[in-house]
Amino acid sequence: MAFAREAGYRHVTLWTASNLVSARRIYEQFGFLLADEESHHGFGHDLVSQNWTLDLHDGLAEG
Repeated sequence: MAFAREAGYRHVTLWTASNLVSARRIYEQFGFLLADEESHHGFGHDLVSQNWTLDLHDGLAEG
């Protein structure tokens, strides 16, 4: 997050699948918000992909 701020990024988007509970918890702890979800077939399974975004101008996700 520090690199993204220093590089002048306005926001960061991370991708995960809804079944990856630990990843989702980490994203939420850093202030990311669920932006959208979409069902798809990947890695041999039916999944729900998720995009999580963080506005770096909100003062969250230090470090």
